Amino acid sequence: MEKYKDIGLKLTPQRLAILDYLDGNKDHPSAEDIYRAVSKKFPTMSFATVYNTLETLRQKGGLLELAIDPDKKRFDPDTEPHHHLICVKCKKIVDIHGDYKLPIANGERAGFEIIGNHIEFYGICSKCKAKE
Repeated sequence: MEKYKDIGLKLTPQRLAILDYLDGNKDHPSAEDIYRAVSKKFPTMSFATVYNTLETLRQKGGLLELAIDPDKKRFDPDTEPHHHLICVKCKKIVDIHGDYKLPIANGERAGFEIIGNHIEFYGICSKCKAKE
């Protein structure tokens, strides 16, 4: 929790519950998912508290916002560089920590200096495949 203090996040009991839920979470939850889970312990907590906490964490670099699901924002507490594998049926997201270097020809860079990349791989997860 020290890292959250270091970025200036006020640690209220509700925020601690949100941070605890996110700690080590590999499910890439939406704000709604987090609210449903944490509001069981804090039934009077508002959705705005969850959303504002997530937005503050995102702005301060403590959380990644994923634009993978067009229906809702998803969040990733793993801020280390990595890629994602996404099931096109159930929208499950899995982290991939491999280093994939993609050469981009100078003529295609449009003057950009490449400083990183994020790759999204799409497929069908084993649970969805078993249902077919």
